[in-house]
Formats: sequence, C-alpha cells, structure tokens
Amino acid sequence: MKKYRVNVQGMTCTGCEEHVAVALENMGAKGIEVDFRRGEAVFELPNNVEVETAKNAIAEAKYQPGEVEELQPQETVQLDDEGDYDYIIIGSGGATFSSAIEAVKYGAKVAIIERGTVGGTCVNIGCVPSKTLLRAGEINHLAKNNPFVGLHTSADDVDLAPLIKQKNELVADLRNSKYVDLIDDYGFELIKGEAKFVNEKTVEVNGMQLSAKRFLIATGALPAVPNIPGLDEVDYLTSTTLLELKKVPKRLTVIGSGYIGMELGQLFHNLGSEVTLMQRSPRLLKEYDPEVSEAITQALTEQGVNLVTGATFERIEQDGDIKKVHVEVNGKKRIIEADQLLVATGRTPNTATLNLQEAGVEVGPRGEIVIDEYSKTTNSRIYAAGDVTLGPQFVYVAAYQGGVAAGNAIGGLNKKLNLEVVPGVTFTAPAIATVGLTEQQAKEKGYEVKTSVLPLDAVPRALVNRETTGVFKLVADAKTLKILGAHVVAENAGDVIYAATLAVKFGLTVEDLRETLAPYLTMAEGLKLAALTFDKDVSKLSCCAG
Repeated sequence: MKKYRVNVQGMTCTGCEEHVAVALENMGAKGIEVDFRRGEAVFELPNNVEVETAKNAIAEAKYQPGEVEELQPQETVQLDDEGDYDYIIIGSGGATFSSAIEAVKYGAKVAIIERGTVGGTCVNIGCVPSKTLLRAGEINHLAKNNPFVGLHTSADDVDLAPLIKQKNELVADLRNSKYVDLIDDYGFELIKGEAKFVNEKTVEVNGMQLSAKRFLIATGALPAVPNIPGLDEVDYLTSTTLLELKKVPKRLTVIGSGYIGMELGQLFHNLGSEVTLMQRSPRLLKEYDPEVSEAITQALTEQGVNLVTGATFERIEQDGDIKKVHVEVNGKKRIIEADQLLVATGRTPNTATLNLQEAGVEVGPRGEIVIDEYSKTTNSRIYAAGDVTLGPQFVYVAAYQGGVAAGNAIGGLNKKLNLEVVPGVTFTAPAIATVGLTEQQAKEKGYEVKTSVLPLDAVPRALVNRETTGVFKLVADAKTLKILGAHVVAENAGDVIYAATLAVKFGLTVEDLRETLAPYLTMAEGLKLAALTFDKDVSKLSCCAG
C-alpha cells in the first residue's frame, strides 16, 4: 500500500468530507482521512492502483483535486533495538506525563529525567497556584466593592502568609495525585538529575550515560528577562517568586502586560496593592481584536489599576527598598516607584544546558526547539513538545503534543499535529477568551469577513450580575457565514469559549448558532446573541426571542 495526501478544493463542511470519503472508499482506498478545513484528503491505495484514479473519483464527486504528495511512512521503533530504554523523556510536566502514558500502551520501557520538582510549570508555579490565588483575590475585591445596594460587606487587610501556605498545600496535593503517584502506577522510572546529550542517542545524567531508541524533550520554559539597563542590579520578582511573597506590597509595578502580567497584576490589586502595569506597546493585547483590547483596558481602568502604555524603558534603579523605573511616555520622562517590581515579559525555552548541538537538534532564534508537523526535531530519534517549542503555551496543548509525539515515536503512527483551533483564556476579571481567527487574521488569509460585536450590557447575565464591562465578537466568512473566530471579555469567558471552539472546529455557521437553544441567564447565551447581532438589534428583542 502507498499513502497519499491530495489537496481538495470546494469542501465547505463535514458533509463534503463524507462525500469525498465515500468516493474514495468506492474506488478501493483505505485509511481515509478527509479534512475540509485543511482542504485535503489522506488515504492509502494498493500498489497497483494509480493515484490518478483517486483524483478522478474526487472530481466525479464534484470537488477539485489538486497537488498530490506521496507520504513516506515513519520509521517505527523496534523494541529490541539497542538502548537502555525505549523512550527517555527529559522534563516532567504536562507534555511528559501525557507522552509517557501513551508510550507504555505500546509496551515501551520509559524513563523520565527531572532536575527539579516533578510536575512542571502548571501545577507547581503556573496555572494551579496562580488561579487559586486569583480566586482569593476576586473574593477580597468583591467584599470591598460589592455592587448590590442593601448588602454590607467589607474586608480587612489581607494576611498573605497563610494564604500562600494554603496555596502550597493545594499544589502539593495535586502534584502528588496527578504526577508523582502516576510514576509507580504506570511503571515509569524517575531519574533525578540534569540531562545533557553526549551524542545523537545518549544523554548523561549524574555521570551516567543512558541511551534510548527515542527521546522526548519537554523541559518547558522559564521567565524571560528583558534587556533594561540596571535591571540586573535590582531585586525584582518573576511570576514564580511573586507567588511566594508573605506580605502584600503597598505598591507593585509590573513590566509587561501580557496575560501573565495582567493576571498577576490584577491579583495583587485585588489583594490590596497599588498596581501599575507597564508595557512598550501602545495598547494592551495588541495581537487581539481591538474590541477585546478596549474592553479589558476599560475594565482594568475602572477597577483602579494604573496602566502605562507606549513606554520606553530607560533604566531601573533601587534606592533602599524602593525600585524606580525610569520611562519615557509620549515624549515625557517619568519615574514609577514601587516596593516590589514584577518582570513579566514572556518566557524563554529551557534548552541552554541540554547540549543540543551534540544531538543534532536545531534550535530557533530564542532557543526554542524546532519541530516538524509530527513533533519531530532535526534528529529523527528525538521529539519535542510543550513550551520548549514556543508553540501555544497552554498545558493542554503540551499534553496533546506529548501524546502525539509518543504515538509517532513509539507507535509509528505518522500523526500530524493539528493546532488550527486552540482556545486561550486569560483569567482576569472579566476573563478574556478567544478561539480561531481575529478579524485581521481572517482578512490576511483572504476571507471576505463579516463580524458582529455585542457589548456585554446586552447580555442579560451581565445585567443581573451588575458587571457589564466586556464584549462578545464573532468573525465569520461573509460568503458561507461559517464561524472563523470568537472573542469574549466577560465573567466565565473561559467556560463560554468551549462552545465557540466546537463551532470553529466543526465549521458551524452563524445560522447554526442562531437556531440552537441557549439557556437564559447564562453568559453562554452571549454567543447566540452575538450571532443574532449580525443582522438584528438585540436590544429591540424580548427575552430569549430570536
């Protein structure tokens, strides 16, 4: 059998996929995978059947076959090959455990090498600790800023040390139950120490040399530090060390206003700090739709967070315990003083100590590991997954990549990564959630675009909550009305975005959203209202009327 990929034009929905698949099946193709979003069909043909026969079948089904690529099967792992292990994974986060669990399904002998704490970024210093503290901050903020008349709530100064202790206990529990305990459950071998490659199939750890048939590098990333004069002489915090403070600072300045800077800045604002967010870009979240940027800017400003945008950082100095950030904004020089300084300017891949050049693994300009669509590096024995590749930096993406890598490395599946539809959430209040294309991205891809923008004060759930700063925005193909992207700033936006993710992934249309019942007085109803907004003024409708 030979395997082919054929570009197919004219498919617009899952029904089209089925038509093409049936046409190929009828002419004898096997292992058929058709994807209308990517405009392609992948299938196998017996050696005596020409691919032109398949193209003719596609054409007879009223679609347009194009370029043909013959796919070469990946080399599969022979488990009796020479090597101490079938699969060595460097790192121990979300990508690692997903990959290791998948690998043992194929009978692989797996070792995990970890130089620090098992569990990686998410459970130890990222998602879990930050989100539990964010919830605490929200409760404190609401106690001091209750929007309902007749309710008399208040909050004393925050005692941060026991709050951090409670956070650490949660982290330890989840680290054990979701990571450490799985090592024995699945029979992985954990090797504590720092790994570096000595050649293309061997690593050195604690003076021992260990070989493997396949490797996965899943070492994650660490906070990046910008090149600002004087910063290296100042006692600054990172996203890791900030979450270990035992006292709420009176003033906190944050350099960087991406999702990490905004989340942690708002957290400490809600805990009682005077917070200033600073960034070089003239607007927050410049990669997002302008309506999203405007909504979150309005929300943070209303809450009392100080925003400094369009800043040129000249130097930073420390005077006693006070940190002074010298900036120029709109041609005027300013000095921002703070008791604590947080640097939140992105992440740097953890590759510096791996000695990758000895393994023949190529890295990009920021030290990220370069991978192909199968998660493989430039060394065919070595795969990489998660933040170390500087792909979408979400733990669920890392886990997905790790699973695909193991299937390809150990199972020989030849499966491609598909990161076309990745939802993302920023856990501010209101939250920010997006999936699919922005309006600008859709135009750059050649779509004729139609959009709807629904202010949050048109969503009944927001009205009864008395929190109406936010927005829903849908981006659609003007010709087919297929949903290309959804962007939400609202309470529970992260919960809402999953429905939008399904709409984008499966090619649902504006009409599909309009005709689907949405439960009243939920934030998810905003998706339906945004769909109605394409050609109606929803403010002129009665409750639940479409």
